[in-house]
Amino acid sequence: MPADPILALDARHVWHPFTQARTAPDPTVIVRGEGASLYTADGTRLLDLVSSWWVNLHGHAHPDIAGAIAAQAHALEHVIFAGFTHAPAATLAARLADQLPGDLNRVFYSDNGSTAVEVALKIALQAAHNRGEARTRLLAFEGGYHGDTFGAMSAGASSGFYAPFQDKLFDVTFLPYPATWAGDPAVEAKEAAALSALDAALGEDVAAIILEPLLQGAAGMRLTRPAFVDEVMRRVRGAGALVIFDEVMTGFGRTGQLWAAHHLHGAPDLMCLSKGLTGGFLPMGVTATTEVLYRAFDGDSFAQAFAHGHSYTANPLACAAALASLDLTLSPETAAHWARIGAAHAAFLPELAAHPCLQHVRQCGTVLAAEIHGAGEYGGNVSLDLRRFFAARGLLLRPLGNVVYLLPPYVVTNEELRQGHEALLAAATGFGRPHGGAHGEGAS
Repeated sequence: MPADPILALDARHVWHPFTQARTAPDPTVIVRGEGASLYTADGTRLLDLVSSWWVNLHGHAHPDIAGAIAAQAHALEHVIFAGFTHAPAATLAARLADQLPGDLNRVFYSDNGSTAVEVALKIALQAAHNRGEARTRLLAFEGGYHGDTFGAMSAGASSGFYAPFQDKLFDVTFLPYPATWAGDPAVEAKEAAALSALDAALGEDVAAIILEPLLQGAAGMRLTRPAFVDEVMRRVRGAGALVIFDEVMTGFGRTGQLWAAHHLHGAPDLMCLSKGLTGGFLPMGVTATTEVLYRAFDGDSFAQAFAHGHSYTANPLACAAALASLDLTLSPETAAHWARIGAAHAAFLPELAAHPCLQHVRQCGTVLAAEIHGAGEYGGNVSLDLRRFFAARGLLLRPLGNVVYLLPPYVVTNEELRQGHEALLAAATGFGRPHGGAHGEGAS
C-alpha cells in the first residue's frame, strides 16, 4: 500500500473512471486549485491545460462562483423539483433562453452531459410518439461520443468503447464523419460521401440526428466545416426529422463563440449542455428545446407527459454556480480571453505545422490539436506515456491516443500557453517520427 494515507485509502476503496487499475500509476493527490493551476500536498504546481476534463472555464476556486454557492447554501440547498420551483432555477432557465440560438426557450434540468443527451433522445422519440408518427430511428456520426449511459452509448457506439454492451444498445444509423483540417485536399469528397450516406439514411422513420457541432471531442478533437453542418441540418429538416446538438463540450465559448451553433446559419431543435455550465464547480446538465416541442407533450393524460427526472434536478446550489459562471462567461473580459487564446494558438500553428513529426494540425477557437505521427494510433497505449511526459514538465495534459490537444481555462496566460505549446513540440520530437505527407496548418 502507498505510504501517503490518501493514496492508501484511494487504493483500497476508489474505482477511477477510464482507468486500468493494474497498469495505471498512482493517482496524483491534489489539495487545492487557483487560476489555471492545481497544487499537490508538497506544493508542486500542475498547469491544467485541459480544464480538468473540459469543465473549468474561469479558473479553479473562482471566488465569484464559490461565493454564490456559499450564499445559496445558507438559503436553500435543495428541494424536489416536481411540483416545486425556486428562483435560481427559474432565473437560470430564463437567462439561458436569452442566450441560446434560434427558438430554444425551454430548459429541462438533469445531472450531467450524458443525462442531458438521454433527455434529448427521449424527447425526440416521445414527441413523435405523442403526435402519432412512426419515427423511431436515430442517426449519428461515426466517432461521436455522447456519454456513458445506455441511450448515450447507443448514439456513440461507433466510438469503440462499448463492445461489452453491444447487444443491449438500441439501433442507431451511423454516418461517415468528414474530419478535416486546413489544407485537406479531400475535404469536399469526404463531405459529399457523408451527405450521400445521410440522404440514403433519411426516411419517414427517422426521429432525429444527434451530433457534436463542428468539433468531435473524445474522438480526437476532429473538426468539420460549418457549411457541412448547415447542409446536414437543411437535409434532416427537409425530411421532417429533428436536429440535436451535443454542445456539452463545445458550449460556453470553447469554439470562440458562446455556442458552436453561433458559427452556423441554423439552430438545432434540441441542445445538450453540461461541463462548463457551472464553471467546473458542480455537476449539472441542461437540455434546451423549443416551445413547439414542449407543446408536443401537452395533453389531458399523464401518458403524454415527459416522465423523466433525477433526484437532484435543478439543484439550487448548481443553479447558483451556473448563474455566477454565466455572468463571468458573458463579460467582455471573457470574450477578450477567447480572442487572446485563439490568437495565441493561431500564431503557433505555423511552428506546429512545420514540425516533421506532427500532422493534421487544427484549431477551433480556444482548442488546439495535432497528431504525433508514428506514436501509435488513437486508442493505443501512448497516451499514458505522454501524460507522464507532460506531468514531469508540470503540465496536466491528457492526450487522446496520439492526439495532443490544449483546451485551457480562460484565465490561462500567454506565457502558460507557451509552456503547453513548447511541451507539445518536445513530445512530438520525443515520441514521433518524421513523415512525408502534408500536414496542414490553420483553423478549419
